Amino acid sequence: MTTTYVSRYDRRVKLVQNTLAAHAELGDTAAKDLAVHVLQALDHIPEEVRR
Repeated sequence: MTTTYVSRYDRRVKLVQNTLAAHAELGDTAAKDLAVHVLQALDHIPEEVRR
């Protein structure tokens, strides 16, 4: 039995991708592309502001 490593970033992308796909009529590719942009934007907000 083998396990596949999934990074924390990939898990975050998948979470946002699934959320976007559930609430908008987006295909998998479009939802993933948008999820990457959303996470990039969120990652550039200072942590003090995010709290």
